[in-house]
Amino acid sequence: MSALTVLEPGPLTLVQDRGRPGLARLGVGASGAFDRGAAALANRLVGNPAEAAVLEVLLGGVALRPWAPLWVAVTGARGPASVEPNTATLLGPGQTLRLGPAEHGIRFVVAVRGGVDVDAVLGSRSRDTLAGLGPPPLRAGEVLPIGPEPAGRIPVIDAVPVGAPGDGELSVDVRRGPRLDRFAADAWEALTGTAWTVDARSDRTGIRLSGPPVRPTDRTELPSEGMVPGAIQVSPDGAPTILGPDAPVTGGYPVIAVVADRDLDLLAQVRPGQSIRLRSSSR
Repeated sequence: MSALTVLEPGPLTLVQDRGRPGLARLGVGASGAFDRGAAALANRLVGNPAEAAVLEVLLGGVALRPWAPLWVAVTGARGPASVEPNTATLLGPGQTLRLGPAEHGIRFVVAVRGGVDVDAVLGSRSRDTLAGLGPPPLRAGEVLPIGPEPAGRIPVIDAVPVGAPGDGELSVDVRRGPRLDRFAADAWEALTGTAWTVDARSDRTGIRLSGPPVRPTDRTELPSEGMVPGAIQVSPDGAPTILGPDAPVTGGYPVIAVVADRDLDLLAQVRPGQSIRLRSSSR
């Protein structure tokens, strides 16, 4: 049997895969890895299929020990680690994978060859933190089963030259949302002309932004309507929130804008206090 013992679980370590798309009509969100690119790269490095489950480690502080020799790869955030980032490393049964505090970005991704083989719920091993679906966060002493040897080979490369997540001001492309007409005529310029600050209350459900309020002029109540990751809702106090992978599938706050899908991975690594600019895009 191939398995990992969790020596230290960190503040929040979740099992994630590509999620549960296509179930929103049933009230079930897609969830899945927040940094999809980092998860895909980690799986490629250890020769896993794209759908293999990985570990999403918030802020670091994790220690894992394999029962038998096991290939691992760490991508995403950067910080002190017992393995090199963005490369496949073979750990022996007496060795430990340790991740220290994240210094750039906030979410490490750990892939193991064979994938984390916990029970699937509605076709996915992802943890949805809002709905409570999927495996719970890792606990000290827990044993994680690892799946069978995959068909894919370990790539013959030393490392993939992927830079660390940036710490400076981040720009993401946004398109006009379906409820922009509920705001003042200058609301779009205010939204895209402001350097917003990431609030410390941000999580997988949404990235909360602090800055000058962007209040709707039409305050009549909206019926609940469908939401997608990247939708920017504005609450009654005028604060925008960019919905994340664990956001509800419906909501009643007006959506002023939507983040381009290609930029969603960048939001997975923003740190509290970091600056974000929402860049108007017609693409």
